[in-house]
Amino acid sequence: MTNSLYSHLECVQCGTHFNKYTLQNYCHTCIQPLVARYHLHNRIGKEIIRNTTNSMWRYQALLPLLNSDNIVSLGEGWTPLFPLHKSGKNLGVDHLFLKEEGGNPTGSFKARGIGLAVSKAKELNVHKFCIPTAGNAGSALSAYAAAMNGEAFIYMPEATPMVFHLDCEIMGAKVNKVRGSIRDAGIAMMQDNKDGKWWDVTTLKEPFRLEGKKTMGFEIAEQLNWELPDVIIYPTGGGTGLIGIWKAFEEMKEMGWVDHIPTRMVAVQTKGCNPVVRAFEAGLDHCDLYENPEETIANGLRVPKAFGDKLIMKTLKESHGTAFDVTEEEIIASIKEFGRTEGVFLSPEGAAVYSGLKKLIENGFIQKSDKVVIINTGSPYKYVENMYGILKN
Repeated sequence: MTNSLYSHLECVQCGTHFNKYTLQNYCHTCIQPLVARYHLHNRIGKEIIRNTTNSMWRYQALLPLLNSDNIVSLGEGWTPLFPLHKSGKNLGVDHLFLKEEGGNPTGSFKARGIGLAVSKAKELNVHKFCIPTAGNAGSALSAYAAAMNGEAFIYMPEATPMVFHLDCEIMGAKVNKVRGSIRDAGIAMMQDNKDGKWWDVTTLKEPFRLEGKKTMGFEIAEQLNWELPDVIIYPTGGGTGLIGIWKAFEEMKEMGWVDHIPTRMVAVQTKGCNPVVRAFEAGLDHCDLYENPEETIANGLRVPKAFGDKLIMKTLKESHGTAFDVTEEEIIASIKEFGRTEGVFLSPEGAAVYSGLKKLIENGFIQKSDKVVIINTGSPYKYVENMYGILKN
């Protein structure tokens, strides 16, 4: 067993509590996400961290798994956070860091959320899963389902690079290609899953991927000696990581691990699909559907409407953050610039973040003395099919 402080699930809209011992997805009354809550108070010490475990499971006491025997792990989490001295000097920022998520299993941060969701599914005796994906989430679900002897049914846009399709099939998943965006893939999946024969692990339509993603927040804090950064810039499609990091910071404050939260959260999107940016600029608490999203090399950012859009907007508002969009040209230029400066090949989503960083410095949102963390959410090598001809020009 584990000493998990997990208490219950709660609807973010109406506050209704849901039983932690039965399988849950979202609040069907409000059509809003459920979030995990814990028995927290300001006398909980950091000794609950399993310091000998170099994975996200070092924070197991603050995760919703009740029995450690149900952990399905491929070594996810505890990724590097390292200073970017050259880029910081070039851009005029004294304390600039990169959180490198590309070394996770299946090459992206999706391993955190999917790893936890599949572990919780095992605990609840669930073995069949479905998901719409722009690529990385499908790869992760296929891998973790295989690791727990489960089945995965993957729905992805036709434009998704073939390596993701291959990745899923190698792991034994059933892959369905759908014309259109990830939203269209989700619609097709729901049609095939009308009888609920598969557990739908669509972003924020279940409560556990968020908990895996929040471990990035715990790691960033611990790796910075519990001094939270002033700014975190995050590539935002479904927004689970953005929301999760902020949730982790709030939980740390409740436990007394930090005195206050200085962090401003920033969402970065592409010009061709920017529902969060539009909503932020309009002062809305939700996002409208972005019609006809443009193709992009940053597949993970082509999300016309996130299910957790209200949580994204709430996070930006509470953190006094902002939202920015960048062009394809800026993403391509940033991949080249960052590689030649830092020796790191960014994913297109990570390059979007770096492009956003430069804009935020230019407009004064980021000051010279700020401590800034940018996040590269995945490995670039799974995008080579998209990038090769473009980057050679």
